[in-house]
Amino acid sequence: MRMKLDDAANILAKIGNPTRLEIVRLLVRAGDEGLAVGTIQKKLNIPGSTLTHHISHLKSAGVIRQERQQATLICKMEFELLRRLVDYLTEECCADVS
Repeated sequence: MRMKLDDAANILAKIGNPTRLEIVRLLVRAGDEGLAVGTIQKKLNIPGSTLTHHISHLKSAGVIRQERQQATLICKMEFELLRRLVDYLTEECCADVS
């Protein structure tokens, strides 16, 4: 399914914050396993309330999802959405080159 301009703009707006971009990069590096919220907080050295705020923005755009594993909340990257965003941004690459 092709991404729409408004959806791409919303995703880019949500990840267009330095802290949120760091979260996204951490989760990309973590792969399909994701990272515990506490691990993200330690790596970024930010208060839990601040992290919750940023995670909320990423979740609202569908960039990440959270899963509970016993008492631990795990954040996972939505790789399919990320792939669709990159495809949207690059689909017309070099189309106007003569």
